[in-house]
Amino acid sequence: MISIIVFAILLIVGGGFFAYNAGKIRRNILLGRDVDRSDNKSERWKIMTLVALGQKKMFKKPLPAFLHLCLYVAFVITQIELIEIFADGLSGNHRLFRGSLGGFYTFMISFIEILSILAFVATFIFLARRNLLKIPRFVKDEMTGWPKLDANLILIAEIILICFIFMMNGADEVLYRNGVSHAAALGDSSFGFTVSQYVGPALFGGFSNESLHIIERIGWWGHIIMVFSFLNYLPFSKHFHILLAFPNTFYSNLFPKGKFTNMEAVTNEVKLMMDPNADPFAAPAPAEGEVQRFGAKDVQDLTWKNLLDSYTCTECGRCTAACPANQTGKLLSPRKIMMDTRDRLDEVGKNIDKHGKEYEDGKSLLNDYITPEELWACTSCNACVEECPVNIDPLSIIVDLRRYLVMEESKAPSELTGMFTNIENNGAPWQFSQADRLNWKDEE
Repeated sequence: MISIIVFAILLIVGGGFFAYNAGKIRRNILLGRDVDRSDNKSERWKIMTLVALGQKKMFKKPLPAFLHLCLYVAFVITQIELIEIFADGLSGNHRLFRGSLGGFYTFMISFIEILSILAFVATFIFLARRNLLKIPRFVKDEMTGWPKLDANLILIAEIILICFIFMMNGADEVLYRNGVSHAAALGDSSFGFTVSQYVGPALFGGFSNESLHIIERIGWWGHIIMVFSFLNYLPFSKHFHILLAFPNTFYSNLFPKGKFTNMEAVTNEVKLMMDPNADPFAAPAPAEGEVQRFGAKDVQDLTWKNLLDSYTCTECGRCTAACPANQTGKLLSPRKIMMDTRDRLDEVGKNIDKHGKEYEDGKSLLNDYITPEELWACTSCNACVEECPVNIDPLSIIVDLRRYLVMEESKAPSELTGMFTNIENNGAPWQFSQADRLNWKDEE
């Protein structure tokens, strides 16, 4: 009974704390401007299935994709075993489903063990790639400090979790053979799990039954505590993409890459200018207290999808590795754009929690986190958008921040300022009047 009560408390506290922090992230995302992504649902379901569930874009790099797939499939399939662990924890039973599922139960646990071994190997390789091989995209400036520690912590936690799984299964295998397992009344001489039937006797065969019971319980409780710890670590980590990749890919931008969105306020203004019969005073005035901003200065000026993108970023660096500006030594890193957006959004969320929604801290995403030099280094080539394995769009954030610089602060590189002046005066980027455009045909 004590065990059931402790488990129930752990379930309520762990689940409640996760829901509380996930609610804060949802609140932060909804601080963004509205954008309609409810069209063409069949296409959206298809994209989510292929990209988020099927890991389609990961396989542009086959070896990392296979290793990631081992971790991903192990994570997904292991959740089946969690169903039984929850049932055992709340009922006080042990391997509740084994009696009714029989051979299928043995098959499923064996399959999970094989996946766990593959995930174990993949985790060590990922640790080596980040810390020993020092793959270039993992050692950029933005990956020092917390981002590097975050990546390593989750990999180490994965190793510990797998060790707990095999402590639980391995010790229980030996106990079962000795006839003193909690599940001994279910028949057969052993569980016969593919890995534990060898690992268990090899590691724990010489232990007393009392020690084996302790090891099995450590494995069982350690497993579930790691699960709840991981769950509540997610909202503070880049690994929240495990959950957010699905909605993020569902709400992908379905327009062709490179198609810029027109600002409604500017479009309406141009229509008024082009219509000789239009009443210039017919446009509705902004509501009191409403700021009409051209482009984006802070996270609240971005769309909720941009903010969802920032929380979904995996920090894998594929976008930065593909960025031609970054490759030529310029300051721009699309990954940093997403990380800065998330960091600023977290800061705004904490200010709301502490001071209320109307609080202004005198800071903004533009200038305090992202510099104009970074923004103007972008070539708008969409390489970052194409490379992202979860369909994040750093370019849309860059464009909105540049719009603010140009339309609100009249700040642009001198090369662009000259072009803007020529377009305004001559209707073209070139520095001669429209009447002189065809003079070249008269030249010999």
